Amino acid sequence: MTEYKCPVKNGFLKCKEYKKGLEVTEYKGDDIHLKIPSICVQADKPILSIGKKALLSCKNIQSIRLEDQIEEIGDWAFAYCDELREVFLPRKDLSFGRGIFQECPKLQAVHIAETHSDVGGLMAAAVTLLDAPFLFHPLRAGDEEWVKQWDARMLQLLHRKDREGFSKMLLCGEEDYGSKENNLDYYINQKRKSKVRIAFMRLLHPLGIQEEVKEELIFYLQEHTAGKESEESWQVLHKEFGNDSAYYKLFAEIGCLTEDNFDQILREIGNEYPEMKAFFMRYKEEKLGYTDFFENLCI
Repeated sequence: MTEYKCPVKNGFLKCKEYKKGLEVTEYKGDDIHLKIPSICVQADKPILSIGKKALLSCKNIQSIRLEDQIEEIGDWAFAYCDELREVFLPRKDLSFGRGIFQECPKLQAVHIAETHSDVGGLMAAAVTLLDAPFLFHPLRAGDEEWVKQWDARMLQLLHRKDREGFSKMLLCGEEDYGSKENNLDYYINQKRKSKVRIAFMRLLHPLGIQEEVKEELIFYLQEHTAGKESEESWQVLHKEFGNDSAYYKLFAEIGCLTEDNFDQILREIGNEYPEMKAFFMRYKEEKLGYTDFFENLCI
């Protein structure tokens, strides 16, 4: 079978014949922002498919852009791309394989052409946070019924008991005996962190959200902020999103930063996230009441 090399900015794609065009079988290069061309010049044929594991474990790539001619994305095509943050897809019916974004921990947006800006975040979360591949549908993404289904899946996960699945995990031997994952408190903490990530993400992408759903998400984050019996809202913000102003501004504005927990939060930030710390100090002075700026620099 004839193999073609299709050049990209800092590398090339290996392609093979597929239907009336080509399928990408492998990528070699150092691109950070990879654009899959619509036509492979060497073959003078369109690239119709990203094959199985074609970009598996490409560690440098942060964004991938696919053109309108693409028709299929195979199993695990972009899996284990540790730095992948954004993907751009055409608004059309596409065929998707299994686990195309498996273990892509930094994926924040799957942008769909000609849709609301919030859709990108919701599409990414459908596979990274909700485990709902049935929602990964570029042609429907953003419409009213799709948003309802997205929120229904979100609420299903939020309403699950935190200890649900723990006994089954132990019985099935899914974790090594004696590991921290076998500790119930650790298990519950991880479950709550998952819920917090979903709540943060939905509030930051509020397309079509119902007021009662919004209130429920805010209440959940408030109930797990610093100073509460469990502090997963603060833990997730502090350890995962301390450099993301959208997250820490939301945290303050929905009431997770309070007079009671302010000193604890500044103390735990220390010197780690100076911009977040400065924002919280300004927020307290402007919204929560006067504070001594120089005194808090020492916290």
